[in-house]
Amino acid sequence: MDVQENINQHFRPEEAPFITEAETWIATAVSQYRPYLTGFLNPRQIYILQTLVNGQDGVRVHFNGGYSLAEQQRALVYPDYYVPQTTDFELQLFEIVYPTKFAELHHSQILGTLANLGIDSTIFGDIVSDNGIWQVFVAENMASFFKLQVDHIGKIKVHLSERALTDVVLPKIDWEQASGLVASLRLDAVVAEGFNLSRNRVKSIIENGDVRLNWMTNQHPDAALGAGDMISVRHFGRVRLDAVNGKTRKDKIKIDLSVVRS
Repeated sequence: MDVQENINQHFRPEEAPFITEAETWIATAVSQYRPYLTGFLNPRQIYILQTLVNGQDGVRVHFNGGYSLAEQQRALVYPDYYVPQTTDFELQLFEIVYPTKFAELHHSQILGTLANLGIDSTIFGDIVSDNGIWQVFVAENMASFFKLQVDHIGKIKVHLSERALTDVVLPKIDWEQASGLVASLRLDAVVAEGFNLSRNRVKSIIENGDVRLNWMTNQHPDAALGAGDMISVRHFGRVRLDAVNGKTRKDKIKIDLSVVRS
C-alpha cells in the first residue's frame, strides 16, 4: 500500500485540507532541517499529524498545550537531531481577573468572547477553571493583542494577567474509561454506546443540533468518526474516541472511549 492509499484509508475526505497543511509542516522541517511550530490543534488533528510523522524518516513531533491533560495543543515538528524545550512552544498562560464576589463566569461565555475577536481558533488553547479561577492558554506572539482586546466577558469587566505555565489550575474532569462494540464508526453509534442511549434517540439529538464534533456543530448521524475525535452532547457530556481496535468474529468494531458526564 503506498502512502496516498494509506492516507485515504485512515482519514476522511473532509480532512484532506488539514492533511495537506500537515504534510507542508513536515516537509518544511525536513527540507529546512529546522523545527516547525503549529497553532493549537484539537485531538483529532493531533492524531492525524502524529500518524503522518510516524510514516516519515528523520522527523519527529512533540505536543504541548501548557499542561499534561491539555486537549488543544501546539505541535513542534522537528528533525530527529533536535531536543524540544518547553519554550519552543511559545505558550502564554493568562488568568482572567474579575470581581469574583459579584459575578460568575462560564466556559461558554469566555469561549464566545475569544471566538468573536476575529482571530483564528488556532491562536488560543484550553480554557481551564477551578473554584472560580479561570485561565486560558494563548500563542505567545499574540499575548499583547489578547490583553488589549479582552476587557469584558459579556457584561463583566475583566482583565488578563500573565501567569507562569506552572501556575495553571488543573481542571477536575472525571473521565471514565470504557470499551465497547459498535456496528459502525458513525457518530450516532458511538454516542449511543458512550451514553447507553438508543440509536433513535441519539439520531434526534444530533439532528436537533445538540452535538458538536471536534468543537463544530454536526447534524449528520452518519458522520464517520476516527481515533481522536471529540464529541460534545448537550445535557449529557462528552465522549472521546480513543482507539479503534479491529473487529470481532461477528464483525462488530471494538473501540476504546473516554466519557465525562454532565
